[in-house]
Amino acid sequence: MSNFWQRTITGILFITVLIGSILYGQISFQVLFLVISLLGLDEFYKLIKTEQREPNVNLGLFAGAVTYILASGVCFDSLPPSYLSIIYPLFGIIFFAELYRKKQDPFGNIAITILGIVYAVIPFVLLNKVAALHINYNSNIVIGYFVLQWSSDTFAYLVGMSLGKRRLFERISPKKSWEGFIGALILTTAASQILAHFYTEFSSIDWAVIALIVVITGTLGDLVESLMKRSLNIKDSGNILPGHGGILDRFDGLLLAIPFIWAYLEIFN
Repeated sequence: MSNFWQRTITGILFITVLIGSILYGQISFQVLFLVISLLGLDEFYKLIKTEQREPNVNLGLFAGAVTYILASGVCFDSLPPSYLSIIYPLFGIIFFAELYRKKQDPFGNIAITILGIVYAVIPFVLLNKVAALHINYNSNIVIGYFVLQWSSDTFAYLVGMSLGKRRLFERISPKKSWEGFIGALILTTAASQILAHFYTEFSSIDWAVIALIVVITGTLGDLVESLMKRSLNIKDSGNILPGHGGILDRFDGLLLAIPFIWAYLEIFN
């Protein structure tokens, strides 16, 4: 099978499962992103591991799962906020566990174990908070975000391929151009105004601001992941999605965009 058809089939299946789970309801949404966050966290640990630097994978995955389950439950008021207090001792246990592992770089191990949770799990917790912004689960908000994220990626690629001459960040990503970035900024903001007519949970101004956040922080998130891969001398974060790479490759924009979107919505809505 050619790479084009492999990418196409994988992309269709991926989007179908993603949108289907979001539309099906709160539980399927939470379960899907629990699985995605843990796959992404495991990917991160495998990428970052070296002979000198060894994250505590099992404890990190356990702490990541508990963090996601408790925090996402609190988002929708299915758990009282006091349950969040359980999360903090988990991070203490990661410190204590290093006493018994006898590794070369104990504090480096602690740091990257916790960093993995912050990078690959917390953004999906905040996605739950965005979905619960109006108290009850609202799939329109989540789908609206993904429509803007995919629009940004598509417009940046198309405009960059057609008009791109000036490199945006050549040291890290030689293919990205300023023309593609500006094109994505303009066209994704325009798309947000169409979205505002269908998804009235936010005003047209809010959707426009969200679009700007998506393009700017999503692009930077993509560059951050590219920086990580370049530093590790690898092409893809994994191969779980044939033709598309790994979980971190597919959600690199979300990982750093969602915290900014959540902060904006919390402060101004």
